[in-house]
Amino acid sequence: MAQTRRDFMKKTAALSAASYVGMQLPADWQTGALAEEAEAWHRGTCRLCGVGCRVELGVKNGVPFGLRGVAESRTNFGYLCMKGMHFWKCIGHKDRLKKPLYRAKKSEAFKEISWDKALDIAAERFASAVKQHGSNAVAYYGSGQCLTEETYLFQKIMRGGLKTNNVEGNPRLCMASAVGGYMTSFGADEPIGGYADLEKAHCFFIIGSNTAEAHPVLFRRIMRRKLDNPEVKIINADPRVSQTSRIADKHLQFKPGTDLSLLNAMAKVIIDEKLYDQQFLTNYAVFKQGKEGKDASFDELTQFLAPYTPEAAAKTCGGSITADDIRQVARWFATSKGTVSLWCMGINQRKQGVWANNLIHNLHILTGQLLKEGADSLSLTGQPNACGGVREAGGLCHILPGHRPVEKEKMRNQVEEAWGIPLGRIPADPGLHTMDLFTAVNNGKVKALWVNCTSPAQSLPNCDLYNKGLADDDCFIVCTDIFKTRTTEFANLILPTAFHFEKTGVYGCTERRSQLTRKAVKAPGEAKPEVWIAREWAKRLAVKLDDPVIAQCVKPFEGLEEDFALPKAIWEEYTQELTKNRDNDLRGATYAVMSRMADGPQWPAPTEEFALTGGTVKKFVKGMDPMADSESKNELPYQFYGPAHEDRKLWIWLRPQADPSEIPDAEYPFYLSTGRIIDHWHTMSMTGRIPELLRANPYAYVEVNPKDADKLGIKPGDMVEIKSRRGVNVLPAKVYEGPIEGMVFAYWHDQEQTRMINKVTKDDYDPASKEPEFKICAVTIKRISGPQPLKPFIV
Repeated sequence: MAQTRRDFMKKTAALSAASYVGMQLPADWQTGALAEEAEAWHRGTCRLCGVGCRVELGVKNGVPFGLRGVAESRTNFGYLCMKGMHFWKCIGHKDRLKKPLYRAKKSEAFKEISWDKALDIAAERFASAVKQHGSNAVAYYGSGQCLTEETYLFQKIMRGGLKTNNVEGNPRLCMASAVGGYMTSFGADEPIGGYADLEKAHCFFIIGSNTAEAHPVLFRRIMRRKLDNPEVKIINADPRVSQTSRIADKHLQFKPGTDLSLLNAMAKVIIDEKLYDQQFLTNYAVFKQGKEGKDASFDELTQFLAPYTPEAAAKTCGGSITADDIRQVARWFATSKGTVSLWCMGINQRKQGVWANNLIHNLHILTGQLLKEGADSLSLTGQPNACGGVREAGGLCHILPGHRPVEKEKMRNQVEEAWGIPLGRIPADPGLHTMDLFTAVNNGKVKALWVNCTSPAQSLPNCDLYNKGLADDDCFIVCTDIFKTRTTEFANLILPTAFHFEKTGVYGCTERRSQLTRKAVKAPGEAKPEVWIAREWAKRLAVKLDDPVIAQCVKPFEGLEEDFALPKAIWEEYTQELTKNRDNDLRGATYAVMSRMADGPQWPAPTEEFALTGGTVKKFVKGMDPMADSESKNELPYQFYGPAHEDRKLWIWLRPQADPSEIPDAEYPFYLSTGRIIDHWHTMSMTGRIPELLRANPYAYVEVNPKDADKLGIKPGDMVEIKSRRGVNVLPAKVYEGPIEGMVFAYWHDQEQTRMINKVTKDDYDPASKEPEFKICAVTIKRISGPQPLKPFIV
């Protein structure tokens, strides 16, 4: 869609909400207090999404009054989105949890108790479960919002102390397929490059991501690049026209679940027209096929792609895609000076999520669009510490700290030696992944569950099914959080935690960058940092189980004050002992180093001197990545050292088109997909308590294509029933040319039961990554009434 600069500016006017990203406003805009009267500005990292924007909290007389971006930051250049500007208002909110709450049975009312009693109860119930039913009767379920120190300490206690790998977290629901894609394509997790490529790219391939609303500060950088350089091409591939689509030179709208055909067709065009980089392939790539990764060849790839002609793929994809569209975007991708691909949940939350990730990486490997300026295959992350805390520090059932697989004895022994515990203490088998974990809760096999900083009662797919198990008294549930949520409704014990800027710790963002936030204000009431809670709980567990090894897990942290010395000691143990010589080497990213930097370093950063330079901007590039230099086995400019690929090659995969788990039929004729809106984040437990954001979007709604709405007699604002084989929702309709015809789209942040869309979504998952297929299921929709007065769940 060729357009003039004037046309472009008109279209991007529609992005006023998405691009309103943190002008440097004076503090009196929000509070009447002048910025220069502040007692201090305290530097940290944004609490939301995975971008890692650097922020400063203004505090006067011990009370926060505003938040601003850090102008010298190369992550966000001082800009913030509206959520980022306002999240500080959660700090002093009237709904904050301030004292431990307990009830023996879930039918009873909560009563306030002391911390001593609360920790004794938690230790007694977990110890009893282990004594009576074994170590795998207990589990920890964490979050990509936890600080790295928190996730690391909890998983150390669970694995080394309680002898279970039942350590999971909500990144399984969002980023597991990206991990699987990186590991199987590149041999190592997480992106090769980072955000610096955005200002140097000449083509952006955005697929399965509404970047404008989910990652607005990064989107601003993309939009700025396009405005300053009109020749830059932007391709947006998505079944829904979103705010992101409105700056695209080409929007590819396809039927949900058909994008594997699209990606294979792009690869076929690249091969047929000889747009691939033969020298890059010869030096760095091999070809793989099948579940076991059997060797293949370029000729076999060519034969495999033969059916994926642009004409055939256009027919499979449906919508408005033409064969010429596919040829054009493949040429743009392959021939630009630098292409960056960006994707998020639309690719990951799929039954073929790992395959879809592989096929994006295939395009980059085929064309050599990697390892140079302005080129990267860049998965976007949904939470602030899903990468640093969970993927890197061992927060999933199959991985140990430092990107170590649980199943490898050598890796387990390295961790056991670092912890000073007996060899063989950590079980050899991975624990229960998220969906199996909550199935085990349903089946009565998990007797004690610790849920930290997340709300699975709302965020799990087909959530009503799993909430039955959460509601059963057979499972004792501890929740550590700052607010009551849908999940605390099922808890026996609620422990109030310190919030962001009320504690010290590290977040690691999408681009392998670790950043420190120091405590700036006191937590309300008796709220405590999770590292203190975990340490004190473990000490009691050791006594109740008469097991000195549990005590050994927290012995290095005994007697340390909770605000700084304790998290610092945990970070040092993790980085110095367990990332040494690993691909995510963080030994140089000390608290002292991070405190001196506008942005933290990108790993690998093995020394303080190197970390202070910013760390590794590009992995695997000699002269930029110290690991590539030390691991060099040849004279070529790139050295791949990913732990998953012994051949030190990039792998191109032969992956076919495959249907989603559930497709529309006569009974359920519509696709349903879900996603975010710019004003809210995740389950709305934080943003729903911020008046400015709640006024902008007080409740969720369902988008209906105008052609479908006309057939069904649905008018804007009508109440619409969405029904699947699992549940029913009733939401107001937004008649909008967003979703492709035959598809409806709903926002998932609303906690109101009638609008909580995960009652409807499907819980089938990718067999490789175990990530559920949130993005596609079959539903029926019908009008049930005209507009009705609605209230937000949180007021």
